[in-house]
Amino acid sequence: MLEIGSIIDGKYKILNQIGQGGMSVVYLAINERANKQWAVKEVRKDGVRDFAFVRQGLIVEMEMLKKLRHPYLPTIIDVIDLEDSFLIVMDYIEGIPFRKALEEYGALPQGDVIEWAKQLCEVLGYLHSRPFPIIYRDMKPDNIMLKPDGSIALIDFGIAREYKPYALRDTRALGTQGYAAPEQFGGQEQTDARTDLYGLGTTLYHLVTGHNPAQPPYEIFPIRHWNPALSQGLEKIIWKCTQKNPNERYQSCAEMQYDLEHFQELDSRYSLRQKFRLVFFLGVCILAIVFSLIAVWAHQTEFAIIAQKYNDYIEAAKSSATANEQFAFYEKALQLMPGEERAYLELIDKLYLRDDILTAKEDQQLRSLLIRHANTGKTYEEELREHISGYEELAYKLGMAYFYCYEEHGNKALSAKWLAIAANATTLDVRHIQRASKLGRIAEYYARLGIESKSGDAYISYAEYWQDLCEVTRENITALDNATTALMVYREMVYQIYANAIKFEQAGISKETLQRQLIDIGNHLDKEIDIDSKQETDRIRQLVQELRVNIAQAQRVLESGEL
Repeated sequence: MLEIGSIIDGKYKILNQIGQGGMSVVYLAINERANKQWAVKEVRKDGVRDFAFVRQGLIVEMEMLKKLRHPYLPTIIDVIDLEDSFLIVMDYIEGIPFRKALEEYGALPQGDVIEWAKQLCEVLGYLHSRPFPIIYRDMKPDNIMLKPDGSIALIDFGIAREYKPYALRDTRALGTQGYAAPEQFGGQEQTDARTDLYGLGTTLYHLVTGHNPAQPPYEIFPIRHWNPALSQGLEKIIWKCTQKNPNERYQSCAEMQYDLEHFQELDSRYSLRQKFRLVFFLGVCILAIVFSLIAVWAHQTEFAIIAQKYNDYIEAAKSSATANEQFAFYEKALQLMPGEERAYLELIDKLYLRDDILTAKEDQQLRSLLIRHANTGKTYEEELREHISGYEELAYKLGMAYFYCYEEHGNKALSAKWLAIAANATTLDVRHIQRASKLGRIAEYYARLGIESKSGDAYISYAEYWQDLCEVTRENITALDNATTALMVYREMVYQIYANAIKFEQAGISKETLQRQLIDIGNHLDKEIDIDSKQETDRIRQLVQELRVNIAQAQRVLESGEL
């Protein structure tokens, strides 16, 4: 398996494992020079019995995808044939497979399933319309990704094939039992577009009923057998897709897509509903328009008033004379909109960290806010968690504050929760995610630093601790984040050298290495922060001066040997 942190082909850095199948492992990687994330699919030669056949399938998959350009398909970027494995670099598709959605939620909403079905018809129609039509042959929930915006992506072309008009049958019988059409296993004739429509029908059956056709009783029932509330029109569409005889199915994706667009008209109750609607049409429309306008106006007016008050309270907090008054205004803003992140972030930046120290009192104050209950019955933290980007931004801010600024020298234990959230974020800048991951690792073992196990071995050595500290300070933090964050990071490193120099030396870190780190931090200050610039605040200038004094003190301690 690829090692996390390793660099492949000189440009793809492996970040973490994101998936695993029977023959392959999928990793998330980044091209750091282009700051672009990719998915890397690895098939190891020593983990597959018939690797020559699998490799040929991968090459077929690669060659097919290279020719395709469609919003619901991934794009192949690179292919790397290593000595012990075969790698395919492709678009990283953010989201979850439908298999996971089914495991978590069971049957999915009918309206959503119909919209996804239209998208799948569109992408299958695109494949079938190529100069050499591509038959996908492996439609199932595992191979469809649901992206955050609600659209889908079709992945894994490992058993897809090009349709050959002259062929009598497929070369090999392939497919997933329960989802695949009978002709994929019978060897009677070659698979074609109707084969994919069968797989689409069984997939829709699973999504809308929650019953897996690949599990007992291994039979496709009319969907209203499981849920009578489902549409008769959708039932007819799925039933037609899953006929054993290909001639009795839809003959093209366009034909099926038309029925999906008009599924309600296939319902036997459609005519009756239409007559009923005609009787009340005018009256209902007029009332609906009137009430809608009133509701929209009232909602927009109410939201606008609340949003304006929210902003007014935040602005008032900035101009308050005392810390208590400032907190009171932030508190009022949060009472109005506990799910918005701005008041939390400004409370931390403008009040708690204006002196770069998060006190125990401020920590208790903030915790009390987060567990307070809103009018909805949820806590403030639960309200904010529903706004994922704001919650992850707050988590990163709090993780940094607890790690570096709590009672001046930080509290690693308190930072662990928030750093873990930030390290697993989906909306933060990748560099912030990486920094949160590194700091989280330090925070997790900080309590065990230097403590020995029963065998006499240290759980965590100061050598490991030093390496992680160096990793965090290696970048141009001012450019990646801001000057304040950079100064907090550098201040922590200088303090650790000053306070734990003897322990670092005992762990094999030479005095010269410690001195060189102090020099590097000084160089960072010279290159990254221009204290003469009008853009820098008085507070930044003061912190830089204090840090230079701390560097000089640490250097004197190292030179004198008074450790």
